[in-house]
Amino acid sequence: MNMVIDAGNTRTKVGIFEGASLKHKEVFADAGAAKEFFGRFPVDHLMISSVTDDGAKLIRLIQVHGSTLQLTPSLPLPIKNNYDSSTTVGADRLAAACGAWDLFPNEASLVIDCGTCINYECVDSNGHYLGGAISPGIRIRFHAMHQLTARLPLGEVAADIPLIGNTTMRSLQSGVMHGVMEEIKGISARYRQDYPGIRVILTGGDAHFFEKGMKPPIFAAPELVLMGLNSILVHNVNR
Repeated sequence: MNMVIDAGNTRTKVGIFEGASLKHKEVFADAGAAKEFFGRFPVDHLMISSVTDDGAKLIRLIQVHGSTLQLTPSLPLPIKNNYDSSTTVGADRLAAACGAWDLFPNEASLVIDCGTCINYECVDSNGHYLGGAISPGIRIRFHAMHQLTARLPLGEVAADIPLIGNTTMRSLQSGVMHGVMEEIKGISARYRQDYPGIRVILTGGDAHFFEKGMKPPIFAAPELVLMGLNSILVHNVNR
């Protein structure tokens, strides 16, 4: 079995794979909370992606029979990394791009990862990761308006918000939730102009807020980053 770990800014996701098939997934508030879970599965190979400095700590918590890998910009990938500053690109961004290529090989893809930040990742039909964009996520937007103004309250994330807010809270919610929706739709349309037939893939913890508002065709892949990590692990184990 392969174990892959995506240690993000606000939570840690763990996936157990047999080949390319995701058999089990758990989400934890932090790496420490996952410690008990790690002992439940015999791990042949391990891949860790961490946007913090927890990767080395996690490796010490898990017994592995075979390879143990941590995703870094220098690790061989199943796609070619054409990012100009290739040593600074986030591990989660590379994993999402590899997940897109694993889902749709030989096709151009745009990944929209709605997490703490909203990441846009573009992979062309030749398997080249081109880069994309990083935008504030919904909670960052609420916090910024609260912290950088004198009187605005901290907005609360909510679904099905009316376009016209008739209270301050609903106005904040409308501005953020509809603003992000229009951003996602607009950027997707720009990519579709430049890359006709491009696959648009929605993922991330907040993706469900925006999935219904997207025009088809769109592909929802909640576990795209875990899938990408597993594809990178398999790529390196088989080298």
